[in-house]
Amino acid sequence: MCLLATSEFSHDAVKKHQETVVNALKNERDVSVRQRAVDLLYAVCDRSNAEEIVAEMLNYLETADYSIREEMVLKVAILAEKYAVDYTWYVDVILNLIRIAGDYVSEEVWYRVIQIVVNREDVQGYAAKTVFEALQAPACHENMVKVGGYILGEFGNLIAGDPRSSPIVQFQLLHSKYHLCSPGTRSLLLSTYVKYINLFPEIKSQLQETLYSDTNLRSSDVEIQQRAVEYLKLSSVASPDVLATVLEEMPHFPERESSILAKLKKKKPNLEEAATVRESRHGTMPPMQIQTPVGGAVSDDLLNLGSSPTSPQAPAMTNGSAPDSLLDIFGSHASTMANMVSNGVVPGTFATADNFDKLVTKNSGVLFENDLIQLGIRCEYHGSQGRITLFYGNKTSTALQAFLPELPNHAALAGKLTMEMQPIDSFVASGAQVQQTISVTCITDFDHVPRLHLQLVYSGAQQRVEIRLPITLNKFVLGVEMDSNTFFGRWKNLGNPGQEAQKIFKAKYAMDTELAKQKLLGFGISLLERVDPNPDNFCGAGIIQTVSMQIGVLYRFEPNKQAQMYRLTVRASKDTAAQRICELMEEQF
Repeated sequence: MCLLATSEFSHDAVKKHQETVVNALKNERDVSVRQRAVDLLYAVCDRSNAEEIVAEMLNYLETADYSIREEMVLKVAILAEKYAVDYTWYVDVILNLIRIAGDYVSEEVWYRVIQIVVNREDVQGYAAKTVFEALQAPACHENMVKVGGYILGEFGNLIAGDPRSSPIVQFQLLHSKYHLCSPGTRSLLLSTYVKYINLFPEIKSQLQETLYSDTNLRSSDVEIQQRAVEYLKLSSVASPDVLATVLEEMPHFPERESSILAKLKKKKPNLEEAATVRESRHGTMPPMQIQTPVGGAVSDDLLNLGSSPTSPQAPAMTNGSAPDSLLDIFGSHASTMANMVSNGVVPGTFATADNFDKLVTKNSGVLFENDLIQLGIRCEYHGSQGRITLFYGNKTSTALQAFLPELPNHAALAGKLTMEMQPIDSFVASGAQVQQTISVTCITDFDHVPRLHLQLVYSGAQQRVEIRLPITLNKFVLGVEMDSNTFFGRWKNLGNPGQEAQKIFKAKYAMDTELAKQKLLGFGISLLERVDPNPDNFCGAGIIQTVSMQIGVLYRFEPNKQAQMYRLTVRASKDTAAQRICELMEEQF
């Protein structure tokens, strides 16, 4: 029946017996029959029944015979990848795998989930929240600690706004597992701690005390000892800018065939080849419209399982290619850019990617990319002041000359926003990355976006690019916490004409509650829990900090999932500020 299931002519007929196969899996005494049932469920699985089959296999895995657990783990992980309808489901499945059968979850499985989370911004906040909750179990597998340490080290800031997952709580939770882990996992956790020093300066002293402890500085394991010494010294002598550069967020991993699938192919090549043929002929994997990471290619497969095989590569906390680099936090920007060198680029031909909208709610990431350059950005805001660091990477095999970024005067920003740009060298070598700093001051509220004009000479031809900078009014907002009575009291006080802006609009993206929370938190205005009588609604409060005045701002965000509509109401002590905040928030949903 497995062979029939892999045929395009008989696949649907075999699917009709799915319930019988599940019963055999649960009730048959002969382990060889249960093994065949697992194979058959794997063979009949397609996008229409994937969630049901994966759920059945996960349920059975808790009591499965030990001889078939490893193969079952591989198959569940592959099915979750291949037929994921959204990434949150995939993350849930892998974390359940680790919880149920952690000893049988190979490195390829947890490497893969990290690669996917790093590459997909829409799931990063959810992954951080989910793994944080999983780590709270009294006993959790070491593989869960590895995944948790890596994801929280990269994206723990996305959940740090909640007092229940504040920076110190995250650190204490991870460190409570530290002494129970192997040296390799401890090394990874030390890398997480030094990432925390950059992300959360307020707990720097506690983290340094941990690095300074005899357990680490005098550890018998040379890797732990070296990391503790180097990370402690780095955190002590490096300036905040240098520290942020060394410990910046991981870049996207290149898309490749899943190493889990490659491992299963070695075990059962005939079944995998037959399934691949059926999928390509019978169309069981229809193309999905998904958002492709910057620098990646458009793929018909949600997780790019259909790409040509390459050697598996483990994710790393810094730039690198060897599996061991997962535990190495130091990497060269030059090596990253050198790996992205693109030969034979025709001057003037650009495959551009502009991430302005995403960076309205994030303070770091890739802002712009084409065939010649990659422009990264990191922003820091304190009150009415901002510091923007731009990272220009030369992706070509030749030097870029007459490299000149400029901030043209914008009449609409005069007297509202001042910007001073640090000069940089006009020559950018092949594969090199150069940094430029912009100091920003918000004089009063503004409604236009500053633009960067970049011109350069490549292979004798001059190129010009205009890039929007994600310097928006919400970046200068300080979130304010308040209870329900205080919120609605202030809401009523801001009821004068002109103090309210309201928009009712159709949802542009999937209406996901957790994703909406992450966007609202990233927007800068605090997200107030249990304030609105309707639990589906969101409320928030903040103060826009400008040189000339402090502007109070409140919002109510009401989703209607049945109609796929939103109603957004913003009230502020200045009418133009309410209008601008309302416009910026609408663009995110």
